Amino acid sequence: MSAAAASPFLRIENVSKRYEGTDAPAVANVSLDVGRGEFFSLLGASGSGKTTLLRILAGFETPDSGHVFIDGRDVTDLPPYERPVNMMFQSYALFPHMTVADNVAFGLKQDGMPKAERAARVAELLDLVHLGNKAKRKPHQLSGGERQRVALARALAKHPKLLLLDEPLGALDRKLRESTQFELKALQARLGITFVMVTHDQDEAMTLSSRLAVMDHGHVLQVGPPNEVYESPATRHVAEFLGAANLLEASVTGWTGGIASLACDGFDGIFKATAPNALAVGARVAVAVRPEKIRLCGGADSADNKLRGHVKDVAYIGDVSTYNMLLAGARTLRVQTTNSKRGAPLPSAGQELWLSWDAADAVVIPE
Repeated sequence: MSAAAASPFLRIENVSKRYEGTDAPAVANVSLDVGRGEFFSLLGASGSGKTTLLRILAGFETPDSGHVFIDGRDVTDLPPYERPVNMMFQSYALFPHMTVADNVAFGLKQDGMPKAERAARVAELLDLVHLGNKAKRKPHQLSGGERQRVALARALAKHPKLLLLDEPLGALDRKLRESTQFELKALQARLGITFVMVTHDQDEAMTLSSRLAVMDHGHVLQVGPPNEVYESPATRHVAEFLGAANLLEASVTGWTGGIASLACDGFDGIFKATAPNALAVGARVAVAVRPEKIRLCGGADSADNKLRGHVKDVAYIGDVSTYNMLLAGARTLRVQTTNSKRGAPLPSAGQELWLSWDAADAVVIPE
């Protein structure tokens, strides 16, 4: 049983929102449960509806229909200041004229918290984000990662039950973003607060989330743990958006025990792929094969699926290499291999190789 099913701390029930003058809804009849203490991500491209949904949770937008429940209470019509929620914005929105400590204390001061209690709370939060020695600095005297942590401390100051994060690491460079991801994940686990994050970054969502929802044009396409959604995409869009995927068009020729036999367009022979549900002979499907699931070797092996091809392009990226393999009929497949041995020779452009993968590593996506 998932955390959400066991304890639906946040419940989004049939929520829709359409902006005036637009042809399609920004959010279309979305229902989601998020468990207490989860780190949940809304993942999608620009225009997918993820930010609108986050703003509805915060109370900055009112849905046209549906309800939002937090800890069993219907908050749909409550203004932001009456919700047990805080939000961390992508821009961080720090006050440039205030010190770090004053930025963190701002909301507490507005609420009338006594000065001594306020100072103790600020000190506790700055220690939590490892900025206790920079309390008197101004935002411009901090690095991007430090400003991000000040914004996080301020968002946590009032003990929200639910913290909303809008692209929280988007302003950081890649290396800092990767290190900060683990800090944020550890902090969330330590505090036990429910986090809901909006991001377009697939790696970020998969690193941080206990579960994620992939959104497109206002709809939720799939919800689940990152590994489940990645390994078993429910739609073409999920397969292509979450990581890279080779998609082959095919017709079903048979189905036995969770494995489909397939005739793939433009390829000779019969291919095998995972298909948990029975498929009718002749049904049109797509087959998703992740680049890292395909093996390259000098000769054919005993895999369920194998083809010959030529190396068209090579991209060496340090820990991995990516190959575009040219097949018969001018078709190409993308392959990714791990560079596990230092100095090992790499296949070169024009070289002929066998490509192979197992049925368990290919997934059928019904049309």
